[in-house]
Amino acid sequence: MIGSKSKRKQAKLSPSQANRRAWFFTWLDVLAIGAWGILMLRYWLTGKLNLLIHPDYFWLVISGGIGLLIIASSKAWQLLRQRRSTKGAVVQHVTLFPPGLSSSILLITAIIGLTFTPRVFASQTALDRGVTDSLGATRAQPQAFRSARNPEERSLLDWVRTLNVYPEPDAYAGQRARVQGFVIHPPELPPDYILISRFVITCCAADAYPVGLPVKLSASRQAYPPDTWLEVEGTMATDTLVGKRQLTIQATSLKPIAEPENPYEY
Repeated sequence: MIGSKSKRKQAKLSPSQANRRAWFFTWLDVLAIGAWGILMLRYWLTGKLNLLIHPDYFWLVISGGIGLLIIASSKAWQLLRQRRSTKGAVVQHVTLFPPGLSSSILLITAIIGLTFTPRVFASQTALDRGVTDSLGATRAQPQAFRSARNPEERSLLDWVRTLNVYPEPDAYAGQRARVQGFVIHPPELPPDYILISRFVITCCAADAYPVGLPVKLSASRQAYPPDTWLEVEGTMATDTLVGKRQLTIQATSLKPIAEPENPYEY
């Protein structure tokens, strides 16, 4: 019905008006395609692509961005050549929706993407999604995992993967730990505990999930606000928190650090 209305409206236009209308919508298509090509390559060139997608899929985004720019450039060159020729009429394709609607939506979305910079997930997002020291049944799980690193060289994700395969926390008691992550204040933990956490991306930001370990402090956690990035050194121990035995870092040193250029784990 929408397409019928559009056709009836177009039938009332003079040939020159219909041609200008077709030119406008065709150039709108070119702008939308080109804008998305620029957006995809901009995220790659500015190093923001890793906030949105797993590095294994960078090549898809890069090749897609280049491909879109080639298509937009070719189409623009074709339109310019048509404009110079005596046969300047543009054939408009039949669409289900009003002409230009989909291209307008794509162009506006690309402009929003070019205007705003992607931001790193924060502690509130982690609380909303649920921080865990387990990879869970629906996430990629190793059947066996042995880190070649010494305990104090393991990343936070290394510890979570190790726990996922060998979940007895007492097995790690006394081992040294040094991990980096951002601070979370879970309301259910005592005031002298924080969670040190990182987001893990398996495909794209939509499926990112937080993992973390409790850290026992020697004082109140108010000295370490949420979202502060810390390097935590300490010794592994077992604590019972919220009715569950958990591997906990008994902190001996908490050093504020800058947010890493790539804050996610993979």
